[in-house]
This record gives sequence, C-alpha cells and structure tokens, in this order.
Amino acid sequence: MWGLGVRLFHWTLAPAVVLLLLTGFLAPRTWLRVHLIVGAIVAALLYFRVVWGVLGGRHARFGSFAPTPSQCVHHLRGVIAGRPERHLGHNPLGALMVIGFLVVLSAIVASGVVSLGGVVKQGPLASFMGYAGGVWALTIHYVLAIVVAVMIGLHLGGVALESVLTRENLTRAMITGHKPAMSTYHFYIAPARLLAGVIVGGGIAAAAVGIDALAQLPARGVPPATLDPTWSEQCGACHFAYPPSLAPASVWNAIFADLKHHYGGADASLSPALVTQLRAYADANAAGHWDTLAAHEFRVRDPADPGRITATPYWRTMHAGIADKVFAKNAVGSKGACDACHQDAATGRFAPQKIAIP
Repeated sequence: MWGLGVRLFHWTLAPAVVLLLLTGFLAPRTWLRVHLIVGAIVAALLYFRVVWGVLGGRHARFGSFAPTPSQCVHHLRGVIAGRPERHLGHNPLGALMVIGFLVVLSAIVASGVVSLGGVVKQGPLASFMGYAGGVWALTIHYVLAIVVAVMIGLHLGGVALESVLTRENLTRAMITGHKPAMSTYHFYIAPARLLAGVIVGGGIAAAAVGIDALAQLPARGVPPATLDPTWSEQCGACHFAYPPSLAPASVWNAIFADLKHHYGGADASLSPALVTQLRAYADANAAGHWDTLAAHEFRVRDPADPGRITATPYWRTMHAGIADKVFAKNAVGSKGACDACHQDAATGRFAPQKIAIP
C-alpha cells in the first residue's frame, strides 16, 4: 500500500518538523545552526516528495489522491455521521492535509531562506535581501510555523478519529505499508525509481553547489570585517573597540565632543588631528550606513543614556535572560565587553552561531 519512499518521507519529516518548531520557538539563538541543518533536510524531503508524487507508486502520485471540493464535502459528511467511506489510499480530507503540508512547509522554507539573508546576512540570498524585507519574511516564517503546528494537531486528531470510525490502524499502516484489501480493484503503477533517484540526487547536488556559490557572495549592507587600525588602537586601548556601525553618527559625534569626560569620568582626550580622523571614520561607518540587524536595532537609543549601548532597548531585550553574575565573571568583565561572548563582535554582525558565553 504505502511504499518505502512514502514511509521514509513521512517518518523523517515528522521529527524534523517537530525539531524545527522546538529550535525556532523554545531554543536559544545559539541553536540556529541546528535549525538551519534541519531546515535543509526538510527542504530536501519536500523536493523528494514532489518528485515522488509524479514518479512514485500509484498511491504516492498526486494524480491518484488530489481531491475535489465535492469529494471533501462528501467525506466530511460521512465523518460527521460516523460512517466515513473507506479509502485504500488517502481519503479526501487526508489528501487535502498532505497537499497543505507540502505547500505550507515549502513556504516556511522559502521565508526562512529570505529572512536568513535579510536579517542574519547569511545563506544564498544574503547578497540580495535587505533587512526590512528579511524582517517581513521572518514574520511570515513565524506565522506559518504556528499554522503548521495547528495542522499537526488537526492531522493527529484526524488520524485518530478515522482509525476509530473505520476500525483500521492508520498509524500502523504508515509503518508497515499495509492496509486490509478492498473489494474494489486498484491497478498498480510501478514507481520509476531510477529516474526519480537521478532527478532527486541531481537536483539536490545542483542546489547545494548553487547555494554554496551564492552564499560566498558579499552580503548586502554589511560593514567591513576589519576595523580601521587607528580606531582599533585608540578605542581598544581601554575597552572593546565598538564598530562604528553599532551607533548612529549623532552618538559618535557626542562622544568625540567630550572625550575629556568619557564614560565613568575618564579623560580620553586625543590630539585634534586624531579626533578629526576618528570622527570622520565614525561618520562614514555609523549605523545609518549599514543594513545589519545590529545597525538597525541599535539606532534606537535610551533618551536618558543615549551613548551607552547596554542601555538600548534592543540590548536589554536580548540579554534579559542573562544573570548579572555572568557579566561579573573574570572571563567577561562587564556588560559592555561584547567580544567576551560574541566571537564576531568586532565585525558588527553578531551572528547567533558565534555566541559562546563563558
């Protein structure tokens, strides 16, 4: 009844989607790497299922179970009456759910790739997507994830109800591949395994090469990975040298206007030539010139303390779950020591995969 391809797809996709939901909603941002790996697996599974829906066995092919509205209504009436018509393959409502899962999960993968490129500046679209578009895609990504979670609940409830009403174990059938025979004759269509294997394998290989090539392109709106040597030397002499992209130009101008009374009252005075040089570098590389998440979010400052990055609403939100004792560790030193936990802090990108709290 259910061939090995359909069963492997089903029992691989199910835990993968659950893991995506867990890492997307409950796990910390440092789990992004796992989320992306599982997302890539889901994308490959969806591609396989589309190919198998054309070249697989009879009951795997879309043409054998794509339902019409009238069929769905008829089957729903049978369920409500407690006497649903039995189907050897997917019943109309089950078929509708299968198609719904394929469409919604595909949209989740697509929106995830777009948001990864626009917000995190990673993946094949990092060179093309802006932050604003990435944020919209991320919102869609989250909404669709909630939709698929609801669909999972409906699917499990439907399987349980159909199993009771038809007196056949649908879960066992998806494990063993067998269902009790029906009197109606169903002709058998042999799956084109070799052709499907070539298409799936070739398609995944080509996609991997293409994705890797696109991912190597420079990300859009990302500041240079290395800071100006003079900036690093002068600012880094006493504390972490914050990339200029982490604050708007107005903040940097205010800092350079009163170096004699620097943070904590320290005298950080520099020669007029150095001040002019560093101010020009800060103006040219301030947050307004870049499209990273940090550059956008850190533009919103605390009116009571606009010069301090740890006072910004975004910093407080992202670090709300970290206890003060963590910042007091010798390996960290202070809340402003970004490079103690963010391995790429000097670049201003703050990738989730680069977070390692001592």
